[in-house]
Amino acid sequence: MRLLSWNIHKGIGGRDRRYVLQRIIDCVEAENPDIVCLQEVDRLVGRSRHDDQPRLLARWFRCHSVFQATVHVGGGTYGNLVLSRFPITSRHRISLCHGTRKPRGAQLLLVDSPEGTVHVVHTHLGLAERERHWQVERLLGHTLFRSAAAHPTVIVGDFNDWRNTLHAGGLAGAGFQQVTSPVSQFRSFPAWLPLGALDKAFVRGPLLVRQARIVRTSLTRVASDHLPLVVDFHLRPG
Repeated sequence: MRLLSWNIHKGIGGRDRRYVLQRIIDCVEAENPDIVCLQEVDRLVGRSRHDDQPRLLARWFRCHSVFQATVHVGGGTYGNLVLSRFPITSRHRISLCHGTRKPRGAQLLLVDSPEGTVHVVHTHLGLAERERHWQVERLLGHTLFRSAAAHPTVIVGDFNDWRNTLHAGGLAGAGFQQVTSPVSQFRSFPAWLPLGALDKAFVRGPLLVRQARIVRTSLTRVASDHLPLVVDFHLRPG
């Protein structure tokens, strides 16, 4: 199975500042993922021509979709979107809003893949390090997260974790392994000259990760301000 995670920056290029959603679509199609986790997806916002991006993307890829609006912008919203070729049997959204900082959230989905059920946790964390550690602790301790502990779990998204402190700061203690390591091989931001390994994946349970990589092409470098992360994995029997 293949999972792709990407902060698409509302479909606005990081350098040319042009809104071209088709560039995002073309980059995703080139990787042919089974599960797509996108951050900063607009719905009915002026900067992206009032497009309903979750609906447009779900229609284009003809797949199951779950959108989590986290931030209100004018008369619209933006947030996190999961697209899946496989049925989604359970879906939950939790708030990771910390004080007065920008609202953040996480999507907790059970995906019925041909290899078995996988717990996909998709998030976009805050800009402050203390905030991010609080958000990870809240996620790991949340009843909805803990209720899926029997399933193999993948946590992905834009973690904004410049110093790579989140794994040792709580995720490792909860049994998670960092897939996107060493960080020198997973620099994803800014897309045109990547310095920070902000887009990460962590796994727990009977999962075999075949490969993880950052997608560096001429198109991904201009389509957003982040580069996409791709993880190829299988569920181990039993």
